[in-house]
Amino acid sequence: MPADERVFDRSQSISQLVRQLRVDEVIVAVKEQRGGGVPMDDLLDCRLQGTPVLDLAGFYERTKGQVPTESLKASWLIYGHGFVQGPARTVVKRIFDVVCSSLLLLLAAPVMILTAIAIRLDSPGPVIYRQERVGLRGRTFMCLKFRSMRTDAEKDGVARWATHNDSRVTRVGAFIRKCRIDELPQLISVLRGEMSLVGPRPERPSFVAQLKEQIPFYDIRHSVKPGVTGWAQVRCAYGSSVEDARKKHQFDLYYVKNHSLLLDLMVLVETVSVVLFREGAR
Repeated sequence: MPADERVFDRSQSISQLVRQLRVDEVIVAVKEQRGGGVPMDDLLDCRLQGTPVLDLAGFYERTKGQVPTESLKASWLIYGHGFVQGPARTVVKRIFDVVCSSLLLLLAAPVMILTAIAIRLDSPGPVIYRQERVGLRGRTFMCLKFRSMRTDAEKDGVARWATHNDSRVTRVGAFIRKCRIDELPQLISVLRGEMSLVGPRPERPSFVAQLKEQIPFYDIRHSVKPGVTGWAQVRCAYGSSVEDARKKHQFDLYYVKNHSLLLDLMVLVETVSVVLFREGAR
C-alpha cells in the first residue's frame, strides 16, 4: 500500500497520530457526521494542538474551487465564512459591470453588426432571440442573444436542453456559438442591471422548477445577479442534463460564496482563453 494511503490501527487516537506523524491538517472526509461516527473529542484535541481540522465541503472548496452538494449541510452555509453581499461589494460590482460592458459594446460593435447581417442572410427570422430567464431573487427577465437556431426549434412549446451538436442550430449559429458571439447582446442586459458580467448562468423558469426539486440548495444561485459568463462556464465541459447542471451548480455555489472583484477578473481572463481556444462550456 502506498505511503499516502496508510490505514492505522484503531488503538491509537487521531490526536496521537497527529502528534506522532506531525500531521499538518486533518480532513474529515465523511458525508454524515451525526450518530457518533466522528470522534469529536479527538478532533477537538487536534484543534487545541494547533492542527487545523477541515470538513469535506471545505476541503473541496479550497482545492477544487467547488462546493459538493452531496456533503453540504445548511449549517455550513449559515455559519461558514463567505456569502458577503454587502453594499460596498454591490456598488463595486455594479461600477465594474457598467464600465466593462460599455467598453465591450463599443469594441464589439463591428462584430455585432456583421453578425446581424449574417444571421439575416442565412435564415429567416429575427436577428435577436429573446427568452425568459430567472435572475436575481427569482425575478424573471428577457435574456437577449443573437439567434443561432431555426425559428421552429421549439414549435411544440416544450423547453429542451441545448446540446453540443444540436441539429436545430443554423450554419451561422454554429459559428457564433463556438465563438460565444451569440452572447454579446447580453451586455445590454448588464447595462440595464438585469445581469452582471460574471455570475451563474441564468436558466429558463421550467428548468429552474425542475432543478430545484433535484439539486440541493439550487436557489442559492439566485442570491446574485446571473452572469454573461461564470466560474462554472470556465470550469465545466458542455452540459445538457440534470447531472451536468448539478456539476455546474457546485461551481456556482463556490462563486456565490467567494465572489470578489479579483475572482470576477480571473473568470473574465479565463473566458477569453475559452473563446480563443474553444474550450469549456456555455
